[in-house]
Amino acid sequence: MITRSTGRDALLLWFGSRAGLLVATLLGVSLGDYLGRWRRWDATLFITIAEYGYDGEPGRPPDDGLPAFFPGLPAVLRLVHVVVPDWAAAGLLVSLVAGAVAMLALARLAEVEGASGWMAVLALLLFPMAVFLAAGYSESLFLAFAIPAWLAARQGNWPSAALLAAGASCVRITGLFLAVALVVEFVMRRESPRRAWWLAVPLVPLVAYSYYQYGRTGDWLAWKHAQEAGWGRDFAWPWQAWATTWRSAMGSGDFAVAFRMEIVGVVVALAGLVWLLVLRRWSEAVYTGTQAAALMTSAYYLSIPRSLLLWFPLWVLVARLATRRAWVMVLYGLISGPLMLVNAGRFLSGAWAG
Repeated sequence: MITRSTGRDALLLWFGSRAGLLVATLLGVSLGDYLGRWRRWDATLFITIAEYGYDGEPGRPPDDGLPAFFPGLPAVLRLVHVVVPDWAAAGLLVSLVAGAVAMLALARLAEVEGASGWMAVLALLLFPMAVFLAAGYSESLFLAFAIPAWLAARQGNWPSAALLAAGASCVRITGLFLAVALVVEFVMRRESPRRAWWLAVPLVPLVAYSYYQYGRTGDWLAWKHAQEAGWGRDFAWPWQAWATTWRSAMGSGDFAVAFRMEIVGVVVALAGLVWLLVLRRWSEAVYTGTQAAALMTSAYYLSIPRSLLLWFPLWVLVARLATRRAWVMVLYGLISGPLMLVNAGRFLSGAWAG
């Protein structure tokens, strides 16, 4: 069980940071304009799926990219919309509640790993892409399933781990990487083979969603092909992806800034992966490494910095280091905190921010 002080600190940091973001972004705008600012990019697509389904808004050309988004968040949005009539507000509420669950679980996981729980939470909240934990995106909801699933696995509670990981698989394809990492964790812990069948449970949502899209489109991999059609996530060798992104980053304009952020994200991702490998944390390395491999073999880098929000093992490692050396957290906050505020401003102004 999470201690009262750890849970309190995690929730204070979460709700305090959300209140600060609210005050910083609500000044000078009406409530309607404020909610509209959060209805940006993928948040709009999640709302479209929740409101109309994967065929999109009637009367408009179909969006071939919609199947790339798994149904977990749209389903929750539709339920919340029953009592919250504004779709953007419903998305913010889902992320607010899911984020609170995720922060509690992250704090507890950090404690289990011998680190300060509140430092792990603070490290995540200060990350430059943390605005997406508040927006109507799927990151917070995914973490609300994934971190408790990992914590349950660490404690040997495989039924809970499997069911929670299945919830994560309903939200993002990242649930597949979590499922693979759980297999590695199961083997490393030398668990009884009689319990191994639980490891198949997180794959059920992926199979079910693939079957659903097959019924709609005749394509078992509609979600993958939607990523290629909507975001150019065709396979490319890592050096090709790097070269394409580098050329784009050396240009001018807002998207050049975004591509520079992608390159920095790759450097951070590789450093974090090496860190995990050096520490021989094999299951966490599989979870993060499979994500890195998938993202770094696309035609160009896209949303790699934002994907680091889902790397909860990284935030635990930062907390372990900062628990022993407090100056690490101070330095991290001084560098990352201002970038987080700048990126939040970019997102709310409509710029591509990750």
